[in-house]
Amino acid sequence: MYSFAMSRRIVGRHALKGRGAVSNPAGRFESRDLTAVDDGWYAEDPPESISTTVEPDRARSVITTNDSPDIPFEYSINPYRGCEHGCIYCYARPSHAYMGLSAGIDFETRLFYKQDAGKRLEEELARPRYVCKPIMIGANTDPYQPVERRLGVTRSVLEVLARARHPVSLITKSALILRDLDLLMDLARDGLVSVAISITTLSAETKRALEPRTASPPARLRTLQELHAAGIPAAVMVAPVIPALTDHELESILEQAALAGAHRAGYILVRLPNEIKDLFREWLSIHFPDRAAHVMSLIRDMRGGRDNDPRFGTRMRGSGPLAELLRNRFKIACRRLGLNSAGRETSQPTHLFRPPHRVPAPPRDGAQLPLDF
Repeated sequence: MYSFAMSRRIVGRHALKGRGAVSNPAGRFESRDLTAVDDGWYAEDPPESISTTVEPDRARSVITTNDSPDIPFEYSINPYRGCEHGCIYCYARPSHAYMGLSAGIDFETRLFYKQDAGKRLEEELARPRYVCKPIMIGANTDPYQPVERRLGVTRSVLEVLARARHPVSLITKSALILRDLDLLMDLARDGLVSVAISITTLSAETKRALEPRTASPPARLRTLQELHAAGIPAAVMVAPVIPALTDHELESILEQAALAGAHRAGYILVRLPNEIKDLFREWLSIHFPDRAAHVMSLIRDMRGGRDNDPRFGTRMRGSGPLAELLRNRFKIACRRLGLNSAGRETSQPTHLFRPPHRVPAPPRDGAQLPLDF
């Protein structure tokens, strides 16, 4: 059996079918890393692709809290760890290191799902000290990645939130979200939901290399249309913007999204933290060797001379003249298209929240049972 943990060099020679990363480097917490060396003798050919495995994630909590000043939400739910979409730039890739796995191929092929997510979410919402605040679904990995069609973890979470009248926002690259239109329309009647569709490029060819298992650009625009037609507040997220690769499409994406019914828009400059910078460089050398050095040069120009700038306040937008130009282009396009205009903001009420039924704890030994008259 071919071992990716043992060979970064061999795998890195070619793109794998349906996968974004082209190697599987050891996680940052691994004490040892094995690298295959070509000694001139027999070498097993690398496979054309790798199958996906899915295992239960035994995390204790479904809701994750966040206090980053760059993120406009405090609560989030990620139904899955890892993502089969395979977006090479995904900032969630390094999180697989905490599982003893790689941010490369492992992140796309070794998936984990929140087991009994709906039941555990009900328990968390029923806690006496729980304070209702809008929840974001999909902040880390896509809640509608292909495995959701079979497992339905995201739908089970939405069912609980709909019953509890809990405000929620979702972000996805997948048209599969339309499967849950019934729940989204129910929540939308009380202003309890908003959806953002992420569109990185309108080029099918670039999409296939950059985000191999995501929905096509036309499918995402149709998804925006259907959400808008169903009365669900829909936004477009142009993310990430990659200089010399996708940045020239900024205005076109915003224009197509506005025509499809998007009322708000946002963008994020590509981020290359930790292991991602090496994976991204490797990906560029395979798919865009003619401009790889130029892309990285522009990224560093927008990141203070580094591959990544982790500072709050600049990590999402970058700094310097090129980053300022991108900000101005975005603002001008949004103003022209009526995106993010005053009066089109969406606020999600929390006063409608109905905590799930709180089942009393069983009595201690010897304690008197309650009398149900």
